[in-house]
Amino acid sequence: MEREPVAALREAADPTVTFDGLTASLADGTLQVSIDGAETAIDGTDLDGVPEAFVPYITNWFYWQILAPQRPPAYAFLRWLEGASEDFEPVPERYDALEDGVTRTWGQLRITTTRSEGGHRRYELGHVADETTPLADLDAHDDVADAEEIARFDERGRYRPLKTAPTLPSGWVFPDLGPGDLLTAVSTLYPATVENWHRERAGDLDVTHYREAAERQTGRYQSVADLPVEALEWAVEACCVDSQCLKRRAWDEDSETDLDVPRGDGAFPCREPCSLFVAAATEWTDQEREASRTYTFELTPSEKAQLEAIIDAVADGRTDAIREADLDEGANRYRARYLRAKRFADGQLPTETHDEE
Repeated sequence: MEREPVAALREAADPTVTFDGLTASLADGTLQVSIDGAETAIDGTDLDGVPEAFVPYITNWFYWQILAPQRPPAYAFLRWLEGASEDFEPVPERYDALEDGVTRTWGQLRITTTRSEGGHRRYELGHVADETTPLADLDAHDDVADAEEIARFDERGRYRPLKTAPTLPSGWVFPDLGPGDLLTAVSTLYPATVENWHRERAGDLDVTHYREAAERQTGRYQSVADLPVEALEWAVEACCVDSQCLKRRAWDEDSETDLDVPRGDGAFPCREPCSLFVAAATEWTDQEREASRTYTFELTPSEKAQLEAIIDAVADGRTDAIREADLDEGANRYRARYLRAKRFADGQLPTETHDEE
């Protein structure tokens, strides 16, 4: 059975409790409580008879000190969600805001915190793309284990090897979560992001830079230690910018050599090259070992521009958005097929090659 807020405060206020503008102490069996210069004495063990102005402070203390998870990363994250950390608002103002709900974004997640009876918090977790979609039109979940399946595939049903890629499908909601279940769901959708966010805020994020990570690789991945710095920057531009990953890169080539590539604007940091990046770097390391050649082939200016448009469309993931009727688009399927029919033979572009001297 859950303890009453006043009873819990009475137990804790020996000798003194100070929290979020509330000060409480026990003197001769009477609970003395002060807020903003006002004081009251409470003889009972429940909220009945407690002056109305004091109730929010007592229930707020009860939630944060008794009910909320006390692990530092989880605690800090929940406080941040309702603006009780660096954006601190006094308890009455925060309670007023929680009546309508305080919403924060976390990658592609939209988390709305509201206050329920007794100062408890409830959390609605959904996708940012569904902000204006009525709840009745979303697939509602109450089992946080469902988050694993939501994170597994993108909108087109393709497997998502990188959980922090901006490809999380929309159309779902967890409408009523407690703090523990919310944290479980967030950690399933975006593993370790809360913990690394908290470490960074505390100044103790343990960053592993690329060269250090590369030296640890064995087997088929061992070659990534040989990736030149220029190619490393190209690889980071390909994989680690906002359009590809929602993490904000904290690592560089090494502790003394920054990479000249945007770090991203994500709320949570990336502390080391991920396994997907290392796997891709293996391919690029092999590619960079090849000697350059000069290829001679014929293209009209329009065909050259079309090849450039095809590369851009594939790299930016826009091919699905180009309709068959969009014949002015270089990556239009019919235009690509026409170019292949005209310039390619057996799937290859006929060329003359010249080794670089």
